[in-house]
Amino acid sequence: MNANSADIGLIGLAVMGQNLALNIADHGYTIAVYNRSSEKTAEFMARCREKEPSGERVLGFTDLKEFTQAIRRPRKIILLVKAGTPTDRIIETLLPHLEPGDIIVDGGNAHWMDTIRRDRELTERGFRFIGSGVSGGEVGARFGPSLMPGGSESAWAELEPIWRAIAAKVAPESGVPLEGAAPGKPVEGGVPCTAYIGPNGAGHYVKMVHNGIEYIDMQLICEAYWLMKHLLGLDAGAIGAIFREWNSGELSSYLIEITGDILGQKDPAGEGYLVDKVLDAAGQKGTGMWTATSALELGVPANSIAEAVFARTLSSLKEERVEASCVLKGPEIRLLSNAADTIEAIRRALYCSKICAYAQGFQLMSEAQKAYGWTLDFGTIAQIWRGGCIIRARFLQKITDAYAHDPGLKNLMLNPYFRDVLHEGQGRWRQTVTTAIQNGIPVPAFSSALAYFDGYRSAQLPANLLQAQRDYFGAHTYERTDQPRGKFFHLDWPAPDRPEKAV
Repeated sequence: MNANSADIGLIGLAVMGQNLALNIADHGYTIAVYNRSSEKTAEFMARCREKEPSGERVLGFTDLKEFTQAIRRPRKIILLVKAGTPTDRIIETLLPHLEPGDIIVDGGNAHWMDTIRRDRELTERGFRFIGSGVSGGEVGARFGPSLMPGGSESAWAELEPIWRAIAAKVAPESGVPLEGAAPGKPVEGGVPCTAYIGPNGAGHYVKMVHNGIEYIDMQLICEAYWLMKHLLGLDAGAIGAIFREWNSGELSSYLIEITGDILGQKDPAGEGYLVDKVLDAAGQKGTGMWTATSALELGVPANSIAEAVFARTLSSLKEERVEASCVLKGPEIRLLSNAADTIEAIRRALYCSKICAYAQGFQLMSEAQKAYGWTLDFGTIAQIWRGGCIIRARFLQKITDAYAHDPGLKNLMLNPYFRDVLHEGQGRWRQTVTTAIQNGIPVPAFSSALAYFDGYRSAQLPANLLQAQRDYFGAHTYERTDQPRGKFFHLDWPAPDRPEKAV
């Protein structure tokens, strides 16, 4: 095999790595692949020879030195291995075989602080680093993901042609995914769902926020399903039909689409619908928790994203919940007769809550860029989320348009389109939350989103009493409404004369 015969390399041949490698090969690039387990490499190469038309452009290696020698300089090597310590280990193993100027691309779900550290350490040693979010799951990796790269700008300049080639493509204005192109053939007029996000950990941070939004998006959909099931007595198939109808309108999205498919799936092992046999204990990999934690650290009220994380955590307490259901009683659920009105109310509640959830995510990114010295283009971020990724939706074109109209938009809810939707839908939204509460049906995502909306639009909140309490027990001071902002006071609350002091 000739040295320097590959355009790019990839380490890590789990399903995501295999599919991304084939995607790259589909688009005319020769790619060298390596996996710590030589058996995995052999299995993948057999698949390339027997089943994949572009498999001849995949070169398999079981020796790391030979793998690196096969890649053209400056080398570009993608890592798709487990985040954390395994990524650090493979980087240290790889570095002796690289030369200054070579590029390492971490395509895993890395914590952004790890990416910041790796970028700094590798730059100091003469290498270039890209931390790239990759969203879209296995199918996205194979046929077009959303890609969120951050790191060295010179490295991005060299990686960009490949990333643009393999990314999902959407129509320029509508955000509708473009389909039908044969592998390796570009989609005419399609906008690639990738763009340079910013320095060091910016790409992985934006991917993390994407995943946090994904958590709340999924929880909102689940609550809509649960309300229709219990308030209207509909079976999964009927609810699936409603979701399929919703997918033709403003709620059109990948998650709404697959929800219709899931709810319509009959149980292959018995009677009824499969979803009714799936245990109600949800898993999580941590990126939603990272998003909620970052929001707390930066002081951003992303309460709905946090509620979505807590909802998964509560679901995992299956045995405790079963026991508690025999002890703790709530109201009896009463079926509603006005099905059409209830379904429309739930749809409005879902869309309004979705707006609030995305507003929280973008507000979090806005604060993060100040903390980490990034300059994020929120219109571009919304644009590259329009295709390929899990939260891809028609709705994202509206966000792209909002930031195009006002790049300095403080909150998505203040955009005229989203403001009008919230104003028109809040009556049905409140109706839905009220009905759920009256019937004892938990809707943490719907209700927390509504609380966010009501809190954000309130010129005054009861935090005046809270701050007075803090000053009473901890001398934390307070500001006065009749004095300029930034001027603080303290009162010796327990003292008889209670003198006020400017601080």
